[in-house]
Amino acid sequence: MRPLTFSKMDFSQSNLFGYIEDLQELTIIERPVRRSLKTPEEIERLTVDEELSDIERAVYLLSSGQDIQGTSVVANLPVLMRQNPAETLRRVLPKIREVLHVAGVEMQLTAAVSFLTVLQEESVSIHTYSHSFLHIILQNLEHRDAGVSNAWLETLLAVIEALPKETVRHEILNPLVSKAQLAQTLQSRLVSCKIMGKVANKFEAHIIKREVLPLVKSLCQDVEYEVRTCMCRQLEHIARGIGTELTKTVVLPELVELARDEGSSVRLAAFETLVNLLDMFDADDRSQTVLPLVKSFCEKSFKADESILVSLSFHLGKLCNGLYGIFTPEQHLRFLEFYKKLSTLGLQQENGHNDNQLQLQTLEQEKKYISVRKNCAYNFPAMMVFVDPKNFHLELYSIFFCLCHDPEVPVRYTMAISFFEVAKLLNSDVHTIHKELVTLLQDESLEVLDALVGHLPEILELMANRGENNGSESKLLSIPDLIPALTTAEQRAATSLKWRTHEKLLQKYACLPHIISSDQIYYRFLHRMLTIILTNNVLPVQKAAARTLCIYLRYNRKQEQRHEVIQKLIEQLGQGKSYWNRLRFLDTCEFIMELFSKSFFCKYFFLPVLELTHDPVANVRMKLCYLLPKVKSTLKIPTDKHLLQQLELCIRKLLCQEKDKDVLTIVKRTVLELDRMEISVDAFQKRFYENDLLDQEKERQEHLLLEMEQLEKEKQQTEGRSTNINDKMFEKKRRDSKASSVLAKSINLSVPGSSSGTSAGKEEKKSKLVRSQSFSTQALHPKYSNIDKCPNKSSATGYTSSVSGMGKSCMLSFSDDSFRTHSTGSSGNAAFLSSSSSRNLFNSADQKNSGNKESQSRRMSIKNRKSNS
Repeated sequence: MRPLTFSKMDFSQSNLFGYIEDLQELTIIERPVRRSLKTPEEIERLTVDEELSDIERAVYLLSSGQDIQGTSVVANLPVLMRQNPAETLRRVLPKIREVLHVAGVEMQLTAAVSFLTVLQEESVSIHTYSHSFLHIILQNLEHRDAGVSNAWLETLLAVIEALPKETVRHEILNPLVSKAQLAQTLQSRLVSCKIMGKVANKFEAHIIKREVLPLVKSLCQDVEYEVRTCMCRQLEHIARGIGTELTKTVVLPELVELARDEGSSVRLAAFETLVNLLDMFDADDRSQTVLPLVKSFCEKSFKADESILVSLSFHLGKLCNGLYGIFTPEQHLRFLEFYKKLSTLGLQQENGHNDNQLQLQTLEQEKKYISVRKNCAYNFPAMMVFVDPKNFHLELYSIFFCLCHDPEVPVRYTMAISFFEVAKLLNSDVHTIHKELVTLLQDESLEVLDALVGHLPEILELMANRGENNGSESKLLSIPDLIPALTTAEQRAATSLKWRTHEKLLQKYACLPHIISSDQIYYRFLHRMLTIILTNNVLPVQKAAARTLCIYLRYNRKQEQRHEVIQKLIEQLGQGKSYWNRLRFLDTCEFIMELFSKSFFCKYFFLPVLELTHDPVANVRMKLCYLLPKVKSTLKIPTDKHLLQQLELCIRKLLCQEKDKDVLTIVKRTVLELDRMEISVDAFQKRFYENDLLDQEKERQEHLLLEMEQLEKEKQQTEGRSTNINDKMFEKKRRDSKASSVLAKSINLSVPGSSSGTSAGKEEKKSKLVRSQSFSTQALHPKYSNIDKCPNKSSATGYTSSVSGMGKSCMLSFSDDSFRTHSTGSSGNAAFLSSSSSRNLFNSADQKNSGNKESQSRRMSIKNRKSNS
């Protein structure tokens, strides 16, 4: 169509017809829109009196309404049954039964679903259901439309499980004999096959043998291959119902005959049924009957019958493990090689192999080969069990490598799902698949990454606990590419549109404090989480990042880093310019209250949270009001009495100054809830015993982190001093050796023959050096001996921690007052321990160290004088 240009329009006769044609085309485009509108007559017919009850309206629509209205009533049947089952059964259900005789496909499918819903919701007793609904289901079971027939069949199979045996026998099993005859339609015989498979689990073996098995044999020899295939797939259910003996004498011969059927679908069904029934066959049946059939299937799969190749690859793991006991070493190796061949099927041609046999593969063949390799990836853990995990590197590692690097995404996706099972089977040899883990983490497909991340914490834990490296901080340091791979995976998920994968990844990364060191998390992951909270636009992703950041903060081992993160949370989130960031600050505070002790939250976040009562945005104040009951639950009386006063003051201000109606309503509701709350006290109470115990454990762990950090600092200081002392000793020794060598030369020149005197002098100097070295080593660790003398302060949350490797145990306990020094400012920069107590601790230790050194130096000078005299 030519564009209409109204700036320079030519209304001459030659061009006028062109414009008319364009306008006619526009009217043609608009015609369907006009036709979709309802005429007044149609609107009148679709209008229903509003005063009618639900039952009356349903009856009216089924009687005189249109099809779409009748379908709506049928879809609403479960609701009517819940509201008024008696009237629905008396008035509505007979109308539905009448309408279904002439109903279309849509109403039939809707009715099948509604009948099944009524059964599942148990709106009526099973006796009433079988009396009212079962006959309608059986009448529509043989509908001419295959989709409708299958829908009613699914409903009937579900009903059979709930019906009593007598009802099944009289209403379903007895009519089944006539419907399974060869004279009946194909659809009727197919339905009979599926019903027999379901009925087999309802009755005893002798009833099945007498009434069902003759029909089964007849249908297994039906002239139509669809019927033989369908009956073959039901033989598994029948075998479970009749037991081992009858399975061996009746079912197995039928399966052997069907496995040689002329129809490929029949042979495929027979093969799958044989594999599923392996546990019901004894060793003789497996070796004499099943194994030859399986071998012939494998041989034919590549040569003449590629139709079973996909199914064979899917069941190969189960097949190999089911026949494991009867395999000879040659057969074992043969099936392993067959699996290896399937695992690389379709890749040889791509890699340039088999040039003489290279043929143009159709799209169907390529899809089939991809499915085969995908099934091989699915069966990889089962084949590891078949081979024995000890032989993994020798027998299966090359296949594992190929499947992890397969060019098709479905294969790598399945391999990523199976990765955790492979890692569990490898146990202590899990280090052999480190590279493949990094490869899958860096995969270009986010589907593969999503599949791998599902069990990522468990995989990393296995590698950390059972890897070869036994480093002090992390056992994953032997994988140099792991941390870059983790960061790259997160960045790729962040730049994609699949935010659920990104959220899942961030949630799983919360396991990293148990896997890698605190410094690695701080420099590579913690700041990234804060950036995600500040910049990402997806709320679930932001919340996942906030929770993971809180976990990282919880396990951070350096007080300086913790204070820096807390400061950033308060300044960039709590005091941020964007109201969205301030909302995320409140979310983060919820996670802080969940993961940290009450005293930690009160110390750093209580006052910054209360400051948001003055926030200019109503949504922030509203969210804060919802959070206030949790905030109050963190207080302990009398320690936090001043904080309780601050909280009450903020609530009064909100009640007096709040102008937003919605916020004021929530404030009033929150005030009532806060009044009903009971505040815990410092001492344990029965009502809060479990919560107090959990909080005490959190506080103890936080104290323990402080202790560990303090001891590490002392150890570093001690090591630094010892290195300085050793350097000074070495320098003094070097100067003494130079002086002694010069003196020895002058003595040798002036007094010949005095070698005995010089040797005696050397021995004396050597003994002095040994003594001085012994003194210096005693003076190396004076603090560790003085730790024993640290004062024991009583505390409600006191605890003991043993420090190994120092020869002495240090009993440390901190009082609540020293731990909970609550800052009144908004920045929350107070230290975990009060500065005065830490200063006194270090000053006392240093004074004792200097005293020890002076006394030891005096002793050394006295002993030197004695030795010289």
